[in-house]
Amino acid sequence: MSRRVVLSADDYAISPAVSDGILELVGADRLSATAAMVTWPDWPREAPPLVAQKNRVAIGLHLNLTAGAPLGPMPRLAPSGALPSPSLFLKGGARGADAEIAAEVDRQLDRFEDAAGMAPDFVDGHHHVHIFPPVRRALIAALRARYPGRPPLVRNPGDRLSRILARRHFLVKAAGVAWHARGLAQALAEAGLPSNDGFSGFSAFSGATPYDREIDIALVARGERPLMMCHPGRVDATLGARDTITARRMQELETLLARRDLGAWLWRCRRDGDGRVLWWQ
Repeated sequence: MSRRVVLSADDYAISPAVSDGILELVGADRLSATAAMVTWPDWPREAPPLVAQKNRVAIGLHLNLTAGAPLGPMPRLAPSGALPSPSLFLKGGARGADAEIAAEVDRQLDRFEDAAGMAPDFVDGHHHVHIFPPVRRALIAALRARYPGRPPLVRNPGDRLSRILARRHFLVKAAGVAWHARGLAQALAEAGLPSNDGFSGFSAFSGATPYDREIDIALVARGERPLMMCHPGRVDATLGARDTITARRMQELETLLARRDLGAWLWRCRRDGDGRVLWWQ
């Protein structure tokens, strides 16, 4: 298939080294988009060099409810001040926390805008947390209220089962996310929020499958508006203290810099005269 793929790097601002690696890829025109984790203290300092490249890359919010600390009190989900693991959302433990989730979504959108000086071009979620019903409801309501004339794209990580099966790898992980994301595409369409059609980039992060091979897998069975996630970056002590994916990020960075065919399938960021991202155009 000839459809261009939006290649989006997760976790900008999780550590200075990860941000540096992502900026290196942006400068080399090896990425389409990147999403920032604004809950980490590095974000205000790391926003300006990224925003300076906004004509080369779409810049989004990587909504975080599963790592580190929230930006404000969350007595139900984070009573100790630490955000819960993704398993809480998988088990339905966020029921009844709609109000505090909505407040945290607004805080993270505010912090993104304060440092970037712009609205996010798109929103996705750390550990795909935005697909779970309480978060989904809060995010859709916030985006509709804040950006009625210029809604950001919302990433839908739930691909069709036929495409997942066609890739023949990472089936359990991809199908599980698709199951939890069921109904998201319809909800976004009804809310007038743009989204992707086709999602890939799942990984075991173990190194058992070289990242170069994982790219080939992810490019199989593209949708009409395909989006692929990745997790490149350099490694530092800060990253090691905040996340379990470390050395693999460097492998992704080096592979994306070396990949010769990338220009044949990578969608390059384009904006109209008002600065809006022209997705898949």
